[in-house]
Amino acid sequence: METPVAYAFKNSSNIQNGINFAYGGSGLFKTLLDGRNLTVQIDSFEQLIKQNVYSKSDIESSIVFVNSGANDYATFAIKDRNLLGIGKFMKSLVDELNVNIKRIHNLGAKKIVVSLLQPIGCLPTVTAMSLYYGCIDLINMVPRNHNKMILQIVEDHNKKIGEPVFRTLDLYNSFFSAIKTIQKNRKGLMNPLEPCCAKNFAGYQCGIVDPKGNKKYTLCEKPELSFFWDNLHLSQNGWRSVFKQLEPSLSQITK
Repeated sequence: METPVAYAFKNSSNIQNGINFAYGGSGLFKTLLDGRNLTVQIDSFEQLIKQNVYSKSDIESSIVFVNSGANDYATFAIKDRNLLGIGKFMKSLVDELNVNIKRIHNLGAKKIVVSLLQPIGCLPTVTAMSLYYGCIDLINMVPRNHNKMILQIVEDHNKKIGEPVFRTLDLYNSFFSAIKTIQKNRKGLMNPLEPCCAKNFAGYQCGIVDPKGNKKYTLCEKPELSFFWDNLHLSQNGWRSVFKQLEPSLSQITK
């Protein structure tokens, strides 16, 4: 299966193998980057259908993958900083996701895969408080509760429809399993919870240099063995490790 073409290149590429509407840093609501949120992405999808770029049979035979929410929680944590309000925010976020996936189904999709939220308490930006010793379970309560709500919504929709139109992809347990496997086998190699590319001065980020060209970050000795590339994103090896955990599920989804 080929990688879907990015939406930005829709006019210059063959999009019959699929299209990727994702916008980095976006979410269900307005995030820190204020990009094209999920609703706007679905608007673009609907517009292509109206333009007959994709036929009814194209949509019915396609797999629609929906992955959104992590950036919304990050925005909430930075802007609101009110953990007491996380429950109310979570419900509004899941309700919005529910509206969006139902809309995708109404556009004709027969196989919609909703990603469960990854364990954000394992991100280096969070585990730094434990000196990268372990994931922060208190923070991981957020994705666990979020995922329970998603699983219930998916179950309810499928019962109502009478067939498994909606499915989930378990990033939460896949991340955990990948991390545990690396920890078990690393034999003194890099800690999977530690970022490969890290800032070494306050106010800077991975990859930043000062006006004189001096690096304001450090790079691990063997990036190819890292799990996290920076404080938020997985490395290539990290995603490969997660993919290995997801392979059985993906095989069932793509049948």
